[in-house]
Amino acid sequence: MKKFKLRKIRIRKVTVDQLDDRALLANVYATQAITLVIGIVWMIFQSRSPFGLLGWPAQWLQAMYWGAGFAVAVIAVDLLITRWVPEEATDDGGVNERIFRNRPLWHIVLLSLAVSVCEEMLFRGAVQFAIGPYWTSILFAAIHVRYLKHWIPTGLVFSISYGLGWIYEQTGTLWAPIAAHFLIDLAMGLIIRYRKQP
Repeated sequence: MKKFKLRKIRIRKVTVDQLDDRALLANVYATQAITLVIGIVWMIFQSRSPFGLLGWPAQWLQAMYWGAGFAVAVIAVDLLITRWVPEEATDDGGVNERIFRNRPLWHIVLLSLAVSVCEEMLFRGAVQFAIGPYWTSILFAAIHVRYLKHWIPTGLVFSISYGLGWIYEQTGTLWAPIAAHFLIDLAMGLIIRYRKQP
């Protein structure tokens, strides 16, 4: 039996163009699963119940209004930015294009739901409880590393995260930022999927 040598492991940088569709999706779902697990473990260390945070709020309709209203504002700003700002200034390296361009509608919905639940559980549910919305938003922007090359998308991601934290504090339920995050990702995914190619 051949001996495994840790020193022989080599890590190399891979661009999104080097991944096939299956590897890209596996990467997306794996990172979301890791995000969810970290969020749940962090909440347990905070002596808080992850399932308690997902309890359906008594004022659920109000929470959905907050989420939908925030999502509409973000989508409007994003559409204005794409209309007036050169594409090079908002380029994410083609990641979103690769994720959503050829995906069926049901899969765009599933991806948007998975990302919104997993990321909100970690960032609003655990991290914001520990360090507040400002530092949480800096961390949120930093992990969206594909945007860090350009200040406009970095600022937008930070602002969206801060807004999600703010509506979480206003409503007292994680469902408001989950709804907003879901609607933002869904709308952006559908725009990418159904817009005409140049």
